[in-house]
Amino acid sequence: MKRIIITLTVALMLLSCKDSLAPVAADAIKATVITEPTPNDTDDPAIWVHPSNPSKSLIVGTDKEVGGGVYVYDLNGKIVNKFIGMQRPNNVDIAYGLKVGDAVIDVAVVTERNSNQLRVFSMPDLKPIDGGGLAMFEGETEEDYRDVMGIALYTHQQGTEEQKIYAVVGRKSGPSSNYLWQYEIKGKEDGTVEAKKVRAFGTYSGKKEIEAIAVDNELGYIYYSDEMAGVRKYYADPFKGNEELAFFATTDAKRDHEGIAIYKTGAQTGYILVSDQQENNFLVYAREGNNGNLHQHELLAKIPVSTIECDGADASNANFGPPFEKGMLVAMSNGNVFHYYKWEDIQARIDAAIQQPKN
Repeated sequence: MKRIIITLTVALMLLSCKDSLAPVAADAIKATVITEPTPNDTDDPAIWVHPSNPSKSLIVGTDKEVGGGVYVYDLNGKIVNKFIGMQRPNNVDIAYGLKVGDAVIDVAVVTERNSNQLRVFSMPDLKPIDGGGLAMFEGETEEDYRDVMGIALYTHQQGTEEQKIYAVVGRKSGPSSNYLWQYEIKGKEDGTVEAKKVRAFGTYSGKKEIEAIAVDNELGYIYYSDEMAGVRKYYADPFKGNEELAFFATTDAKRDHEGIAIYKTGAQTGYILVSDQQENNFLVYAREGNNGNLHQHELLAKIPVSTIECDGADASNANFGPPFEKGMLVAMSNGNVFHYYKWEDIQARIDAAIQQPKN
């Protein structure tokens, strides 16, 4: 009898999962490139743009199990480098031009969940420069309050001041306010880096967690997915205050709001793309806002894609050469892979949705 009950329970769980996840739509955009698989479970990608030859750019992605790591792919989806044996790496982001000792380098910063740390790697060689890791959420004692998950990097440059790089870090669980902590990442003379907390901010609904975070460097905004609630927007500059500027997409997703990618079409224009995880869609919003209001973000389009249950995503408008002359969207998918989409395919669907008459 016990075996029958267990079997029935498992069957019901599988049926529930199947019902909550939509199939890939017949008209979904097909990936231009699908990466080689990792051994465990991919989660979040970030695009590193080569400074002189964008066709040599790289995609950095996490494989989020204990013993997993950070994988580097070329634009053909081939794994070209990796750093493994980590304690459940979760999310990753890229920043350019960090002064470390006598050098100025690009960095990939990764959350390592089970060690409650950030890991920092030089790019493109993927060498650790963090002295073993940077402790996060120190002093927190509640369960899961130190389990780092989401990350986005903000590069602040004002006039002739020295460039500063900040990490905005999320966690598995936290309080209803001050859920995110922001740290300045600073290089040291010995060639390593350190992190200094500069603020805590951010509302949390308590419905699930906050993992996906994105920063618009040029406009100076942070966006994050409060899963099952919506997308929240704040100033990226820690000295501009902690006022919530917008809370949108509250009714647009089937359930979980996940990965956020920003594609720029001009100095102040472009798109914010949010993974609608259970529908295998991307929700699209105007980067510049709507109706002359920078903080009013209305749904422009729902774009069906071939990714299944997408967590993390990233986008770039760089000319990477054929077939990505207009840039690309990179999205995680089930199957331990990432999907690359040429931007022209995404843009065509956005244009078609905008041109449709509204009810």
